[in-house]
Amino acid sequence: MDAIPAHLRPLADALEFSPDNIPLRRHLADQLLASGLAEEAARLLSDGLRLAPASDALQLGLATALERLGQRDRAKAICADLVRRPGQGGAHVLMARLLEKDGAFGDALQHYRRGVELEPSLIDPSLAGRLENQVISERARNVESDEVDENDDLDETDDLRVRATMATGFAPPPLERPSIDFRSVGGMDGVKEEIRMKVIHPLQNAELFKAYGKSVGGGILLYGPPGCGKTHLARATAGEAKATFIALGLHDVLDMWLGQSERRLHDVFAYARRNAPCVLFFDEVDALAASRNDLRQSGGRNVVNQFLNELDGVTHSNDGVLVLAATNAPWHLDGAFRRPGRFDRIIFVPPPDEAARAAILSILLKGKPLGDIDLASVAKKTDERSGADLRAVVDRAVEAKLREAMKSGVPQPLVTKDLLTAAKETPTTVREWFATARNYVLHANESGAYDDVARYLGIRR
Repeated sequence: MDAIPAHLRPLADALEFSPDNIPLRRHLADQLLASGLAEEAARLLSDGLRLAPASDALQLGLATALERLGQRDRAKAICADLVRRPGQGGAHVLMARLLEKDGAFGDALQHYRRGVELEPSLIDPSLAGRLENQVISERARNVESDEVDENDDLDETDDLRVRATMATGFAPPPLERPSIDFRSVGGMDGVKEEIRMKVIHPLQNAELFKAYGKSVGGGILLYGPPGCGKTHLARATAGEAKATFIALGLHDVLDMWLGQSERRLHDVFAYARRNAPCVLFFDEVDALAASRNDLRQSGGRNVVNQFLNELDGVTHSNDGVLVLAATNAPWHLDGAFRRPGRFDRIIFVPPPDEAARAAILSILLKGKPLGDIDLASVAKKTDERSGADLRAVVDRAVEAKLREAMKSGVPQPLVTKDLLTAAKETPTTVREWFATARNYVLHANESGAYDDVARYLGIRR
């Protein structure tokens, strides 16, 4: 590491002392990239992958360095593997940049939207604008030249993806087959049992359920404070059911052009039906299914009506399509979505309890240099914290250790005190949500829709 600048030498010395410290290695590589030393960063990350070949962080860092060096094919190969795994927002955005340079603007836009949905901090208005303009231009050229041959020898899935992209500038996200299941979800036993009865058991005992006139499919609405694992739970549900998984965010559906949002909804439901059994997951569903009384423009009402028609299976059967949706604001949903056959199961996803917090912390601390840590003690001191809050606690503790290591040149492992100190400095994000929810429990709960929240808050009806 002779080419490393003097101001980064303390980091390099600390890494030599602790070569298997992945966060430190990635941090040093990022600093090298920022200094224009992509070749040194790539070498550093390659060395790290020999020690930890399964590290997603090191692989993404190496792909970034290779992209800077102009080695796009190698970078794309790494990204293609990473984007198949859950939670890889950075890999999706990097893949978007790589595909843009190849002229594959539709696929690039799809990856960009998926990436910023997973990690909103990666939003790049310049990249998004370029891709959207290119997709619109391509669509216009294709319509003018009628480039799609009706007799093209495409299979059904490819045909649907091409036509959806041609018509709306939107290709359905790649199908996932999640490798996680309910064992990766800490706590939430009651929630998991409800999902088993509604989703898992019908799939595993389809003939028995049909004998009682119960179809395999339907909808579940997950609601609760932000950061409590609703998306993770939905992905684990697909893994538990051994079903395909399609995750959609707000930007995947809504379109500025009149009628295109409805077309996108139709296309994605059709795509899910062709790949049944399938878990179709809508995040921030309140933005797509808002109460029609609150919508001033007819366009928004049309989207809601289209969504209801697709859930009802008016023109096509939804047998085998399991619709899960997540929202932080269930009170903004149109009441029609709660009728039987639509989102007829509404499940409250609370912040993790003490045992679940310990399990989450254990997962978050994997791969980090650890000393003596009492997880039970930390879990007890982090009540009213969401899973996202716990991640922030761990990140803050790691950052504090990195600052110490850069000053002393000697990295030290995380201990219980570091996490407790970070917890005191990291505010909870769920209290504001419960303050709002309390108002609905007290004044707008005639139907009993929020009884689970009332029990959690200790409110008697």
